[in-house]
Amino acid sequence: MNKIKSLKQSLTMLLCFGFVASAYAETDQKDITAKFKQAVPQAQIESVSESPVPGLYAVEVVGNGIIYMSEDGEHFIAGDLYRIGAKGLANVTEEQMNGVRAKALLAVKQDQLISYPAKGKEKAKLTVFTDIDCGYCRKFHQEIPELNELGISVSYMAFPRAGVGSGSYNKYVSVWCSEDKNASMDKAKQRKPVSSKTCANPVQDQYLLGQQVGVNSTPNLVLESGELIRGYVPAAQLAQRLGIN
Repeated sequence: MNKIKSLKQSLTMLLCFGFVASAYAETDQKDITAKFKQAVPQAQIESVSESPVPGLYAVEVVGNGIIYMSEDGEHFIAGDLYRIGAKGLANVTEEQMNGVRAKALLAVKQDQLISYPAKGKEKAKLTVFTDIDCGYCRKFHQEIPELNELGISVSYMAFPRAGVGSGSYNKYVSVWCSEDKNASMDKAKQRKPVSSKTCANPVQDQYLLGQQVGVNSTPNLVLESGELIRGYVPAAQLAQRLGIN
């Protein structure tokens, strides 16, 4: 969290005091990366690509989402880009983040998740960033059997909102380290005590990954496309959104 705040503060300072890079007659994507790194040395650039706006490049900054930079490398915008279309406003930045999230979650091994598989034929997969002590997370958990019956597999990733080392964090570690993770998760979601345990676990890594892909509350649901749904959604409504009858 501190790293993200630090980078955002650096971006704000650059906007306030002006961002002047060495002048080039022309620049390409590699030059844009070099110029941004010169201004914000601590930034990690994942990718640079053309945006829908001519002359504006989308720069994916690890832990800080996407910013937009002019092709001469002398100006950038730290904020969401919107498109005005026939159906109203569309968040272009969020559309691009869908790909970032989908790629990031594909890299997570299945054995690092606490999963509740679909009953019968699997029709959809859902990744949920959850907090043990979150009320709406508990409400969502109660509907997992219904989601499973509808053919939706649900996999949990840890996102203890109070941060690393908090009570919620330690509860998630205990669930992960238990002999039967699913049974312990069920107990924890019912506010029943779970034996305190420690072991090698992915809780901190998942919490940090959540921050990097835009998770800032719980529950946050990520579809296979990378689309992020913030907050609790009833099972029937969620199935309809997934195109499942």
